[in-house]
Amino acid sequence: MSRGKQSGATMIEFALVSILFFTFLLATVDFGRMLYTYSAANEATRLAARYAVVCHDSSTAIDAQVLTLVQRVVPQVSQVSVEWTPPACSVSNCEGVAVAIENFQFNWLTPLVGTIVRPSWVMPRMSTYLPREVMRQDPNSNVTLCPLP
Repeated sequence: MSRGKQSGATMIEFALVSILFFTFLLATVDFGRMLYTYSAANEATRLAARYAVVCHDSSTAIDAQVLTLVQRVVPQVSQVSVEWTPPACSVSNCEGVAVAIENFQFNWLTPLVGTIVRPSWVMPRMSTYLPREVMRQDPNSNVTLCPLP
């Protein structure tokens, strides 16, 4: 065989192998991004539950404030639920709060994962429950603890 034909075969082999290599490399990076997003969303529910249990009083609409806090950590989140125990409780009788993110869509960037498997994936429900704390006022003084976000 002549040297020119071998050089062309090497280029074709490199092209085929590099496509597979970079696809799997990007898929690995995308999977890491998905795990990071899942962890960040879990942390966002913890942060939001902490804010709700410490900074809520009966005169504030806490749902919009909690959504704002969650979106600071994970901007893709569009819906957050805040559930008080017992439902419709007041500052004097609330036992705790549960903050949850549901129907959170993760969008894949890698073409192999996005086109063959599915373009987006619904992450499992993430929820955090915390018991009642000071509810905006320090029990030892009249200082307000929470500025609005």
